[in-house]
Amino acid sequence: MTELTRAQVAQMIDHTLLKPAATPEQVAELIAEAAELGTYSVCISPSLVPVETPDSVKLAVVCGFPSGAHKPEVKAAEAAAAQADGVDEIDMVINLAWAVANEFDKTEAEIRAVREAAPDVLLKVIIESAALTDEQIVGACEASERAGADFVKTSTGFHAAGGASVEAVALMAKTVGGRLGVKASGGIRDAETARAMIEAGATRLGLSSSKAVLDGFPA
Repeated sequence: MTELTRAQVAQMIDHTLLKPAATPEQVAELIAEAAELGTYSVCISPSLVPVETPDSVKLAVVCGFPSGAHKPEVKAAEAAAAQADGVDEIDMVINLAWAVANEFDKTEAEIRAVREAAPDVLLKVIIESAALTDEQIVGACEASERAGADFVKTSTGFHAAGGASVEAVALMAKTVGGRLGVKASGGIRDAETARAMIEAGATRLGLSSSKAVLDGFPA
């Protein structure tokens, strides 16, 4: 695989700040840093929008975060509000209990509810892959595709089971077959790990340590 440049990797990054106590001032710093680093987007909590970003930086927010245990109609309302606030992308968390119980019809229905509530934004679906079996990862990815999602995403970064793994990313990429994007998120703090995720099939990276990761790629 040809070595990606720093600028190419930057355009795969959602520069992320999801700490519950994050302030508007910290979000402003995040956006400024994203512009400086050349990242694709920033990803923040929905209570912190609307907010202005440069034309070069997309705006993403989370939905049903971080537990995913909200009712589908609550997630749909949150997504609709985010779209009204002008966001470009939404990262929603599935109901993990349904995935663990293999109730993927419910998973599909809740993703579709969010998709229909916010039809104009790019939709990423967080499946919390570290908490699922391989079969459940496949089921969650297939439900996401059927429901009209644009991406599947490994992790919130908040679950005790852990974040992204190369194995999960590879399985997710194989399952969606290039029809959806794959976002690796959770625990990616250096260039070596980021490179492994990209080689496994990740097309987007969720990072809070974006500069540290990018410093490991050639200009």
